[in-house]
Amino acid sequence: MPRALRALSVVVLLLAAAAALCAQAIEYSRPVETAPQQETIGGGYKTPAVQKPLPRGWWLDILDVVLLCAAMGASVWIVIKRRKRRWLVGLSIASLAYFGFYREGCICPIGSIQNVVVALADPKYSIPMVAIAVFFMPLVVAVFFGRAFCGGVCPLGAMQELVVIKPLRVPKRLDQGLGLLKYVYLALAILFALKPALTRDFLICRFDPFVGFFRFTGAPYMLATGGVFLIGGMFIGRPYCRYLCPYGGLLSWCSRLARKGVTITPDKELDCGLCTEACPYGAIDQMRAVGRKCLYCARCYASCPCDGELAQAKKALVGIGGAQ
Repeated sequence: MPRALRALSVVVLLLAAAAALCAQAIEYSRPVETAPQQETIGGGYKTPAVQKPLPRGWWLDILDVVLLCAAMGASVWIVIKRRKRRWLVGLSIASLAYFGFYREGCICPIGSIQNVVVALADPKYSIPMVAIAVFFMPLVVAVFFGRAFCGGVCPLGAMQELVVIKPLRVPKRLDQGLGLLKYVYLALAILFALKPALTRDFLICRFDPFVGFFRFTGAPYMLATGGVFLIGGMFIGRPYCRYLCPYGGLLSWCSRLARKGVTITPDKELDCGLCTEACPYGAIDQMRAVGRKCLYCARCYASCPCDGELAQAKKALVGIGGAQ
């Protein structure tokens, strides 16, 4: 195992241990043995829908954290070591299936921003260890390797990545201006989360445009909003990720410190520009990947005539022909 990955594993374990110590575990006891039923309450009262998703065992929560860590490790290995776009697509589909549809969008660093903020400001607020781990792990990975969570792990990103058909290039100034919206959204989410308990509002979770798809239910206007993002995402690469995701703003700042990340043919650069044309996210400047904007999609690898997947396939065919 490379030294960087070993160091990352140690950091993740330390964070998990710190989360266990910092978590404010509060034992819950039901005030009554049996909840009153709607028949006894009367007055046309209807029992609210069962909590969704349902509570799970603690060991399943730990499994979620382990799978999240493993998926990010796989994303780093595929992109930095193997440089395989097809493998990353497979990881994205698996992450979308598990973290998106199976876990119904609940393993969500994006929404955990609000929980962490409230826990820091309100000593009475209890935050689970899982929420702390889920919030910090992608940021730690970004400090070392860039935005690996965005590339092959985030179900919101995967959903948009899989619908890209013919992306249009957004003008640079407009792209930069729209990119500021995620910081405005982040600030608003923090302000609303810091309000007193009775008026507190978790904007990020309430206005998640894709969680309705994951749970096959939701307010019609939010399902329509998610649909608009997906339709727009066919022609503008990952609009939510680039312009509105508040966690993406945090990952962008952390990835500025990364010593490793996407490098386009580092030892034999052609400067042909094919990688720039292949990137739908405006993350390549002067034929070099910009770490804070790079979403780890590996499209630039697939398009590279030097060591892209097509070039590797041609070399393999040449090798087979020469051997014959």
